Order: sequence, then structure tokens, then C-alpha cells
Amino acid sequence: MIKINDLYFSYTKSAPYVLNNINLNINDGEYISVLGENGSGKSTLIKLILNLLSPSKGSILNNYKKTGYVPQKSDNINSQFPITVSEMLNSYRKILKINDKSSININLKKVNMLNFKNSLMGNLSGGQIQRILIARALIGNPDLLILDEPSTGVDITNQKEIYDLIRDLNRNMGITVISIEHNLNAAMNNSSLIYHLSRGTGHLCKPDAYIKEYIDTNKGDE
Repeated sequence: MIKINDLYFSYTKSAPYVLNNINLNINDGEYISVLGENGSGKSTLIKLILNLLSPSKGSILNNYKKTGYVPQKSDNINSQFPITVSEMLNSYRKILKINDKSSININLKKVNMLNFKNSLMGNLSGGQIQRILIARALIGNPDLLILDEPSTGVDITNQKEIYDLIRDLNRNMGITVISIEHNLNAAMNNSSLIYHLSRGTGHLCKPDAYIKEYIDTNKGDE
């Protein structure tokens, strides 16, 4: 469970705040999509949950033991990763000090990418790269998975497969999911809850309620 109470955040430690009086409880097993216009504070909120930033005011209680993080896919993947899939995952395994080398194959199998373990990262498609990044995040068996716009740079067909995978991790493996989204359809079809950020303040609701409350009145937000 994550409990965020009366949270304020400013990069200058004083007003004006990027996030204003955020109160949010995330329960085990939820799949929450974070929506909002550019500059609404989505990425800042995720950095706070990941403990990469500290609140200016208020508190965040994160009871999850292990967190897997899937950053937004970069366009210059070729220059970033002139290594094989196996080499990249093995490096991450070592960083986490996990001795079990079989965790690489186990997690590649979960994302249906085991046959690509010896492929160069730069030779993979956008959808394949995203699967590998998810496999990397799963090393260490996290109970919380955080993703930053998982459909960025992925074609429509592979987007469906990516979200099917994330939904399976959530529903069948019990991993709590928080996903920053610009993909409204994916958020509506896969999330158990929507957290909408606007001008630094947030509102939690069910997907069907989000459509009723926001789509008609905030058509320019997404």
C-alpha cells in the first residue's frame, strides 16, 4: 500500500508548488493510470513515489518491498545499448545483487522474449524493446511496477500486446501497477482506477466516471 498525505512539492522548496495538497491511497493489486496534461505533475509524482525526490510538505508511506520501474523508451536506443538483451539484464541483475542467473531467462519468458536473449538491443523493434524493459523491471520479483508511458514509440499491434502483458502481471501475478499514460484508450480498458492531475492537484476515480467527469469538460487535457 502507498499512502500519500497532504503532499506538496516544489523544486525550489517554496510556492508555487508543482503538486498541491495531494492525498492518494494506492491499495495492493490496483492498476492505476495517471493522466493529465503536460506539466500537470505526473512525472514529479512518480519520482516522489520512487523516492528520487522528497516532499516539500506532507508525507509518502510506501509499504512495497520491491519496486520495478520501466522508464519511457528513448529514441536513441541504438547508441544507448550496443549490447545484447542478456548482457543488459545480467548487468541489472548484478546491480540488484541477485545471485540467481536463471532470473534472466525466467523474466524473458514472462514477456515472451526468451528467443531474443542474444539479440542486440539496437536491432529490436519498439514493442520488443518495451518488453525487454519490462523484463528488466521484473528482475527481483517486485510487488510494485511503475511505468512511464509504456506505449511510447510502439505500434498499435504491439501496444495491445504490451498492455495485455501489463494487465496479466497485475491480475494474475498480483503486482500493483502505476502507469503514467497519454494513451487514453489503454487507460480506460486496463486500469482499475484513474488518477487525473490538473494544475498540480489530483482526483481519483473509476474509468467510467473519468469519462463522464473529464472527457466532456476537459477535452484539451490529454
